[in-house]
Amino acid sequence: MTEIENMSFEEAMKELEATVGRLEHGEATLEESIKLYERGAALRAHCDKRLREAEERVEKITLAANGQPSGTAPVEGL
Repeated sequence: MTEIENMSFEEAMKELEATVGRLEHGEATLEESIKLYERGAALRAHCDKRLREAEERVEKITLAANGQPSGTAPVEGL
């Protein structure tokens, strides 16, 4: 399995959907289900982080007087 921190948002989301599907299907053993749940929680946290980062970048896009994007401003606290 790919290390989660190196995954793109799309890759992590695809694996998370597959993981949820396997859990919902109910064919995994208890131990497998626990491992799937743990990985799913880590994937979800990674997706949340990537999404927050993207939202912050979009929020920091600066606009020129004519309303066109003119650049970006640094995100404070990062």
